[in-house]
Amino acid sequence: MESVLLVMTNMPDATSAEQLAHALVNARLAACVNCLPGVRSVYRWQGEVEQAEETTLLIKTVQGRYAELEAAIRKAHPYQVPEIIAIAPSASWPAYMQWIAQETRKEVDV
Repeated sequence: MESVLLVMTNMPDATSAEQLAHALVNARLAACVNCLPGVRSVYRWQGEVEQAEETTLLIKTVQGRYAELEAAIRKAHPYQVPEIIAIAPSASWPAYMQWIAQETRKEVDV
């Protein structure tokens, strides 16, 4: 079975987060995207400490779709340097991993 990834990114608001989530799932680049609104981020940007309200996206995909997923996030993202972090789980329920792999296949059986 192909390796599953959990990819995280933050969007500046719920509307842009939901738009990206739908685009990723519709393109089969993600099996599921959780949108977690109300995240407060504190970070250093261009020498200053900044703070922002954001919506975190938890994106479930497979390793083979990662490059396309990253490109889609970068294209849709308003930030100059968007957070795109991919984590490979060391353990997860096999049935769920299989579902992710099935939902992110490029070709769909009719």
